Amino acid sequence: MGEQQQATNGKQACVYNACIPHLVVDAPRAADAISFYKRAFGAEEVAKTLHKRKADQEMPLILHAHLKFGSAEIMLCDKVEETSPNVQPPSALNGTAAIMHVVTDNVDAAFSKALEAGAKELEPIADQQWGVRYGKVLDPFGFAWIFGTPFKETDSKEEPVTDGQ
Repeated sequence: MGEQQQATNGKQACVYNACIPHLVVDAPRAADAISFYKRAFGAEEVAKTLHKRKADQEMPLILHAHLKFGSAEIMLCDKVEETSPNVQPPSALNGTAAIMHVVTDNVDAAFSKALEAGAKELEPIADQQWGVRYGKVLDPFGFAWIFGTPFKETDSKEEPVTDGQ
């Protein structure tokens, strides 16, 4: 994942090891979200904790789930009464407040797999001027995902290819 960066506030040093998005899903859809991320990303379920509910409620809500795909990780949960009022699923925002950017060695395959699992295309795959080939999808739970593959570095001594001129 690269070098760890050390940050200081003038008093103590702190090393950041990871930044893992925690997605809040409309209840009771977190179980469906887990299934989607397994199909779309090949995610594996690392851990899951169910929310204690009343006996008359048939489907248990997910208080916390941790998924991993490659070196990427996400956490997710159902929106419950105890969730902070400042934390909302995309439906409450009429959109999403963040975009997950997944770096992969094969953007075309990752993009296709997400679409086959039920995501909707937001931006088709294209080479971007900042050195990444990427496309953007919206998952069935309202979260936007970019799949990107950095361009391969070329030898700066090579002559650019032209159309025969």
